[in-house]
Amino acid sequence: MPTTLTPAQAWQQLKDGNHRFVHNQMEHPSQGFDRRQELQVAQAPFATLFGCSDSRVAAEIIFDQGLGDLFVVRTAGHVLDTTIVGSIEYAVEILRTPLVIVLGHDSCGAVHAAAQALTKGDQPTGFIRAVTDRVIPSIVSLTKEDGGMDALDEALLRTQHVKHTVDMLHSYSVSIARAVEEGRCAIIGLEYDLQDGQAHLVAQIGQID
Repeated sequence: MPTTLTPAQAWQQLKDGNHRFVHNQMEHPSQGFDRRQELQVAQAPFATLFGCSDSRVAAEIIFDQGLGDLFVVRTAGHVLDTTIVGSIEYAVEILRTPLVIVLGHDSCGAVHAAAQALTKGDQPTGFIRAVTDRVIPSIVSLTKEDGGMDALDEALLRTQHVKHTVDMLHSYSVSIARAVEEGRCAIIGLEYDLQDGQAHLVAQIGQID
């Protein structure tokens, strides 16, 4: 059966888990034999998390969750394509997760590479460029507003990229937008701090309080 949590309750559960992680009080829930047995039949994650592939930002760890708790989709720089949107739609429409999280973080190599491409024309080789090409639309508007990238803090670019990804998910997917409109799902954007381990809310579409 799908989770019965509301978007607000799902968000609170994630906040509580991140608080435990930050304060080194992890409970490591849903990781034992009984949980494995329970999940043989079906899954009912309470949230969908779309994040960066960075090895330092493992969702179940930083939110102190376990098997079957989160439906996780990850790409370098949390860049979207049709298969990613389809995967998230599956979680919202079929698994009925009430919360979709876009998770960015500091020291993101994809955002840095996109900034370098815009400011210096330095393009990565091979298909790595496909990643930066999908980050650039998120941050290029800042270059127009400020007349260049030199004075911009990369922290601002990262935040903008998270917000833009949240907006794209909502605008690209009719089914996700409908779920938000009906109040059965919300989309939030978080930024993870590698130093202190905290996940900060930076964007929101839908009700989470």
